Amino acid sequence: MAAVRSTRWAVCRAIRRTCACDRQQRQPRVVLLQGSVGNVAAQHWGNRRFAATAEKEPSYATGKLSGYQVFHCNKPFKLHNGGVLPEMTVAYETWGVLNANKDNAILLHCGMSASSHACSNENNPARGWWEDFIGPGKALDTSIFCVICPNNLGGCFGSTGPSSPHPEDGKPWGSRFPRFDVVDQVRSQFLLLDHLGIERVHACVGASLGGMQSVCAAATFPSRVGKFISISGCAKSFPGSIAFRHAQRHAIMSDPNFNGGDYYDAELPEAGLRLARQIGTITYRSGQEWQDRFGQSKFPGADSLSLKEEFVIERYLVHQGGKWVNNYDPNSMIWISKAQDNFTMEKPDKDGKPSLIAGLEEAMQPALVIGV
Repeated sequence: MAAVRSTRWAVCRAIRRTCACDRQQRQPRVVLLQGSVGNVAAQHWGNRRFAATAEKEPSYATGKLSGYQVFHCNKPFKLHNGGVLPEMTVAYETWGVLNANKDNAILLHCGMSASSHACSNENNPARGWWEDFIGPGKALDTSIFCVICPNNLGGCFGSTGPSSPHPEDGKPWGSRFPRFDVVDQVRSQFLLLDHLGIERVHACVGASLGGMQSVCAAATFPSRVGKFISISGCAKSFPGSIAFRHAQRHAIMSDPNFNGGDYYDAELPEAGLRLARQIGTITYRSGQEWQDRFGQSKFPGADSLSLKEEFVIERYLVHQGGKWVNNYDPNSMIWISKAQDNFTMEKPDKDGKPSLIAGLEEAMQPALVIGV
């Protein structure tokens, strides 16, 4: 655990230094940290060696979330692909105090299945999914900055998504919910900033889907983003990631209870949801960590003559699969993962060919990019 604490400290320090760097810095500065969780810190902070050990799992919201605020956009929200939401809500939470100039805000983008509850607060004292990174003196220092974390468009923790009531009949959107892109999620977040009177954020910070959003925000709203931090994100979805997300969706959609996405008045497609979560969990950690943490160990009393689980890693996956049941909406996983699959910051170059260089040319802010 000492290795884990040292690694977390190093990554926290890298984030804190990026957020705290000179706001008037003229030249773009990009710090790249690559490799496994252990190697991230080792490559950036010297020759320290960190082994992959038992990492503490983040504390995600369970059941019905409370204590968040809601921004309601009562105007039609046009989506990137041409679809329209007649109205939209964005759930969000804040930590720290927004100063008089409203220039000390940090926009924290959450991951696919995370809520706005990144850290405990007065309205909800439960531990958040980034509890160790938010607070006075921490990576996102709330004695200096005001941290704002919205729940994603398409989510199920207060923001408009497939489980939200349709404005025409009050029934869940379900299969009627329109497809959207990552840029739509970012645009909804900047509408929230408009509502809060924030013209420019000090930084955008996010991991996984949130890392995609931070890159997207920097390139889409370059004059409104001071710097950005992208952790385990990308500028264009990798085919291997698309393949895993396809398998997750197929697990849910093959469940007999899925009913084309209209299951809210009947049985939850629980078996498919469990399997989808297990598939995703396999991608969240490196092969080295799987080896160091589990190896081929069997749990006490395992029956090696049956076909039931016998390895510790199997029990771990079963446990993880159960976390989504009655907590995360299967449709949110399907809709948001499709947005991730289609994510790319490419734009046509001078020859008309898709180009990341062209798509990211506006993202000239200081940046910290961490590959885990």
